[in-house]
Amino acid sequence: MSKIALIVGTRPNIIKITQFRKLIEQNTSFSLHIIHSNQHYTDSISKDLFKQLEISVDTYLPKYLGDNVTHFGFIISELAKTIQSLNPKLIIVVGDVNTTLAAGIVANKLGIKLAHLESGLRSFDLTMPEEINRILVDRIADYYFVTERSGIENLLKEGSKKESIFFVGNTMIDTLVAFKELIAKQKLPFEFNPDAKIISLTLHRPSNVDTKEGLEKILTLIEACARDYTIVFPVHPRTRKQLDFFELSERMNSINNLIQVAPLDYLTFQKLLSISYAVVTDSGGIQEETTFLKIPCITLRKNTERPVTIEKGTNILLDFNPQTIIDRLRLINQTDCEIPELWDGKSTERIVSILSKIID
Repeated sequence: MSKIALIVGTRPNIIKITQFRKLIEQNTSFSLHIIHSNQHYTDSISKDLFKQLEISVDTYLPKYLGDNVTHFGFIISELAKTIQSLNPKLIIVVGDVNTTLAAGIVANKLGIKLAHLESGLRSFDLTMPEEINRILVDRIADYYFVTERSGIENLLKEGSKKESIFFVGNTMIDTLVAFKELIAKQKLPFEFNPDAKIISLTLHRPSNVDTKEGLEKILTLIEACARDYTIVFPVHPRTRKQLDFFELSERMNSINNLIQVAPLDYLTFQKLLSISYAVVTDSGGIQEETTFLKIPCITLRKNTERPVTIEKGTNILLDFNPQTIIDRLRLINQTDCEIPELWDGKSTERIVSILSKIID
């Protein structure tokens, strides 16, 4: 029986693979081996999330606590040992993180066919490490699983073979659909006025949370928004540490209508999104989730690798200017958007069907 190695390393990757095991086990022509690189290695991000999303992992690579650059080399080395032992027919990589590129390099050097899930997305911003990872992985991939039509256009312009490109939709939406009922039952870990308009705030990029200037902009934004809305801000421990370091915690704690919470697990966070009036974020995946949920989303970036969320969805790109953001929030009209093509909860099913044809 032919083996497929599916390799993930971060929380966003994990959320995109929840339906693979179930669907592949129904196909007797090949077997699935899921590998977690431990790029994100805390239990709340890895093992707890796998348990919550009912994903059984076959191999965890050793944990590594060095810096990011040497960690990348460590993942390549450890992954190469595992892949040589498995000898899979195909390797599937997900998204655009360092694990994605590391696994792609291993596949290339060992002469194993490579499929890229979420292929062809481009921000055209080469200052983003994720953009470099996306481009490099697509240059060495053999098969491309695309979430939106812009990915097809980008891949064809870069010389990828048309017959190797498969428009399958978005597996992240498969997870939202599969866990819809469970999400609805989640209890939020804070009290709030049910009549309040909730703004969910998620900011994690280093330029926003690792400097005093960035943190002061966040606080100014929260202070302005909190005059009209209830702000729910899941605060990452690193952000909390930086607030303490720059002596800004007292300012944050004094803001009325601000609810600070620890980072939320996937199901609870989706519950929060579902009751939000709007979301302000610098994330990538949240742009897709809010589009599917039809929740207005303001993305504090100059570009997005997911243009369909703007063309058909609720996503708006804005500079990090508190007054501009406030003005835009006041103009928000929570009307229906058009859910992008093939974002229907069946993307993994389409991928498995294709795999059964391309794997001997």
